Amino acid sequence: MLFLLALVGGVVVVSWVAHALFGAFFYLVLTAAVVGGGLWLYGRIKREIAPGTRTQRRIEAATKTYRMRNR
Repeated sequence: MLFLLALVGGVVVVSWVAHALFGAFFYLVLTAAVVGGGLWLYGRIKREIAPGTRTQRRIEAATKTYRMRNR
């Protein structure tokens, strides 16, 4: 009886430790994915409005028009 109780207790403890480790690993992977996605998005946006791109020329033209209109 004592052996069976110790075995069940061991399984519970091992499953709790495994759950804690895999839970932490899951959140670590999730955090890495969010940070990586943010960096990718930042780089893409930065490249999109770099000097000489169509978007940058449109922004400059709109700024110039706005300044001329508000003289």
